[in-house]
Amino acid sequence: MSAGPERVEAAFVERYGEPPAAVVRAPGRVNLVGEHTDYNDGFVLPMAIDREVRIALRPRHDGRVTLHALDLDDETSFALAGLTRGEGWAEYVKGVAWALAGDGLELTGWEGVLAGDVPVGAGLSSSAALELAAARAFQASSGFAWEPARMARLCQRAENRWVGVSSGIMDQLISALGEAGRALLLDCRSLEGEAVPLPAGHVAVVLDTGTRRGLVDSAYNERRAQCEAAARHLGVAALRDVDANALEAGAAGLEALPLKRARHVVSENARTLAAAAAMRRGDAATLGRLMSASHVSLRDDFQVSTGALDAIQACAVAQPGCLGARMTGAGFGGCAVALVEEAYVNAFVEGVKSCYDDGERVAEAYVCRPAAGASRLA
Repeated sequence: MSAGPERVEAAFVERYGEPPAAVVRAPGRVNLVGEHTDYNDGFVLPMAIDREVRIALRPRHDGRVTLHALDLDDETSFALAGLTRGEGWAEYVKGVAWALAGDGLELTGWEGVLAGDVPVGAGLSSSAALELAAARAFQASSGFAWEPARMARLCQRAENRWVGVSSGIMDQLISALGEAGRALLLDCRSLEGEAVPLPAGHVAVVLDTGTRRGLVDSAYNERRAQCEAAARHLGVAALRDVDANALEAGAAGLEALPLKRARHVVSENARTLAAAAAMRRGDAATLGRLMSASHVSLRDDFQVSTGALDAIQACAVAQPGCLGARMTGAGFGGCAVALVEEAYVNAFVEGVKSCYDDGERVAEAYVCRPAAGASRLA
């Protein structure tokens, strides 16, 4: 995105001739460990990042929402009554309105300006950031209570049932519940979270391969169906309820692909819990090893990595000061994340770029700090 989110207030004044009544924000996220475990009722270890979607707005009382996206130079306007599906970025905002109203909340319309700096399609959850920012905008205009976990569930419902992506709850939960300075170990069944700090002296560096994927058109929904098939075969509600021994004991008769998908989920849940334990004791080396092991599992068992993701992960772990790296997000393109000693960050970024860039592909790197969840700024 070209326009920084801080531009929204000035753009609102330019457009409407007065300051906004409210300014809201919601962050993107990077997941340190725990991929494709969320829709299996498992564990994830994401952190909200200091890249966000921001909306400046004022209420309007004709039952409409009008929103101008600075980064796209595009505008949407729709009535809250009789919502109909269309295409494009506006569907995330409409879907949130549909989900909030469907849960019994009385909505007031609003008009505003939107901008963000979460790269779209990079696996950093720009969609959840937009959804939670929209929910915050509706809360600011309508005055209902802000309940972060409830808002996360409703934004997930919007993505699942309105947009058509069968995503789990992780992205919306971390965008709603993030804490500055900490990652969150999230239980995707109970929706409970525990804040855990990054090991002192280390940062998460997001490495953007420059490749993009569209989840609706990808094999994401297919992977979810394979996991559900494995759970049915094993006689459990979700793969969260299976450990490595139970999977091995129940594997007979399970087709090869569902077995591979289940093996990833079961081992990834164990890695996620071990990673949180390592973070509690400040053990960066173990956290890094678990991140790299996660990449191997996502590549070989879940088969959602790509040549570009494998290349940038290999470049990352070859650099001094890097303790581990993995693809992050749903896969099929996007980003990797590396755990790096802070003193080595500049050299690490240059080393990865030199290793990965080949004249056709060019890496981008974002040094990310854990950020707070969706909030109202003004």
